Amino acid sequence: MKHILHTAVAVMLLCAQALAGDIPAGSYTLDKSHASLLFRVNHMGFSNYTARFTRFDAKLQIDPANPAAARLEANIDVTSLETDFPTPKIVDFNAELRGPEWLDAAKFPQMTYRSTKIEMTGTTTARIHGDLTLHGVTKPVMLDVTFNGGYPGMPQFDPNARIGFSAKGALKRSEFGVANGIPAPGSTMGVSDNVDIIIEAEFSGPAMPPAKVK
Repeated sequence: MKHILHTAVAVMLLCAQALAGDIPAGSYTLDKSHASLLFRVNHMGFSNYTARFTRFDAKLQIDPANPAAARLEANIDVTSLETDFPTPKIVDFNAELRGPEWLDAAKFPQMTYRSTKIEMTGTTTARIHGDLTLHGVTKPVMLDVTFNGGYPGMPQFDPNARIGFSAKGALKRSEFGVANGIPAPGSTMGVSDNVDIIIEAEFSGPAMPPAKVK
């Protein structure tokens, strides 16, 4: 227990240092073991149905001293859609949503997102303006991002810098040519045109330089 408490205190101190600007500038890659990409749509006014993509990657170029100049690139494998449908042997719902009436993953197997502008909205919050390519259509999509913390590296545990973010966004799927099942005006009988995006992501960055031998 004492060791756990000491580790927790060390992590908190390092996070505080990171917020003060000790996180190194450079290229950061997505830690796929600590990342999730979900989307949510309203289903007939009864629930907010949630599904996810299981294969995606991202790269972030950032200087904590000038976060507004950061650049983000992400790629999503559309064929990795996972609905967690309870009876896939009866209805392959993953295949249905990947099919030509919805995402048409056979024809458009990749989604991409490229930032075009970073707008700082607070000391630990930002708005990312970027271009999303989905279903063969490219449109601007905005993400509201919160910086959750990080550290410049912990030699005894993890020599690489680490940073973490939470992000949310929204889009209209009809603007990307995915209009199947959208309710008629004034009705909720269908699947909403509005799609919410929920992202959790940790990135691994430059390694700490080796300690100097005295």
